[in-house]
Amino acid sequence: MDWAERQVEIAGIKLYLSRAGSGRPVLVLHHDIGSPDRLDFYDALAGRFDVLIPHHPGYGKSERPLWLRSVRDVAVMYQWLLSDLGIERPSLVGLGFGGWIAAEMAVMAPDRLHRLVLVGAMGLKPPEGDIFDQAIVSYIDYARAGFHDQAAFAHVYGDVTTDQLVEWDICREMCFRIAWKPYMYSQTLPHLLGGVKAPALVAWGDDDKIVPRSAGELYAAALPRARFEIVPAAGHCAEMEQPQLLAPLVARFIAEN
Repeated sequence: MDWAERQVEIAGIKLYLSRAGSGRPVLVLHHDIGSPDRLDFYDALAGRFDVLIPHHPGYGKSERPLWLRSVRDVAVMYQWLLSDLGIERPSLVGLGFGGWIAAEMAVMAPDRLHRLVLVGAMGLKPPEGDIFDQAIVSYIDYARAGFHDQAAFAHVYGDVTTDQLVEWDICREMCFRIAWKPYMYSQTLPHLLGGVKAPALVAWGDDDKIVPRSAGELYAAALPRARFEIVPAAGHCAEMEQPQLLAPLVARFIAEN
């Protein structure tokens, strides 16, 4: 898949954006550990849709706004991005931390989405268990915890370089800046999800060690038109570990009228 890369000016910073494919627009929002440049999951979606993958402000190749203080701020910036690009009724695919951002975007414009997909999404306080605290482990151990099978981690990241460790360090600092107290969830979001009109797919790896399954079940219960699906043999990073299972599931859902 041929991906076009560019920088877009949003809220005074340069936001990195890659884009490929054609058809219905799909905005994919990455994890709190950033995103590899290329993934089979991204290519599979771009084979059917117009896929946009930004790097969150302060993550990856995007500049950092010094004023940024909340996940809701990021959601507003992405609404701004969609407006500037002239994209109407997109589908949102949120992965982990990106799922929280996607949920915030959905409650801001409850009738302006085609589909909402949340995969292992943060953003809600789990009724049972806790979201894994990345502050208590090393960068690489946190990234590894997102996988059911360490061979899948090795396939995606290979021999982890110093540059990759530095990138994870920057991602962690941004998470602490915008999602620290309370850690990785919103106290107000669960009360706002009931207004979302778009159909939603909530997908969860069956061995997600980062966000307990109970959070996914809570999302599915709070969103009026949601269904809950389990991705077998997958951890938190289901799109990296089981793209051959998750991508068709997501693509079929988005393709529905």
